[in-house]
Amino acid sequence: MAKRRCLTLLKSPHHGNTAKVTRAIADVLGADVVAPEETPCTRLADYELVGLASGVYYGRMHEALFAWLHGLPDDHVPAMPAFIVSTSGLPFLAKLWHAPLRRLAARKGFRVVGEFDCRGFDTWGPLWLAGGLNRSHPDARDLARAKRFAAALVSSEETTTARVACAAGNG
Repeated sequence: MAKRRCLTLLKSPHHGNTAKVTRAIADVLGADVVAPEETPCTRLADYELVGLASGVYYGRMHEALFAWLHGLPDDHVPAMPAFIVSTSGLPFLAKLWHAPLRRLAARKGFRVVGEFDCRGFDTWGPLWLAGGLNRSHPDARDLARAKRFAAALVSSEETTTARVACAAGNG
């Protein structure tokens, strides 16, 4: 299967964790990576796949992704495939953190075909006193998993859901 034309909306303002992972995915997909506030919804017609990527802040994906999706009319892009990417200090909770974004994306007409989460350097709240969590993440193994995730998106059928987790237990 040929590479799909992909647009990935990225918010990674703190440590750049999600930016590293998203760029690894974008390299495989040949994706354009842009900030949501710089991307009008009219550009969607140019793409076959949309990525929504951010760190997790206070248990939630970045508000800019929600704002961008809220700006779309309901069912604006019927059945357009999309994927979600996140990094956090506690990636084993990613299903909970992705759920609100996944629901809103579905309401706007996207079909989430893959989700990727991995550890990222986290200095939220009192964690900064102890030097933070996951200081060395995302690491080379996390980025390799991200590339495998992207390859699975490219090679999978439209109806297949790809899920690659880099939770703490997975290394």
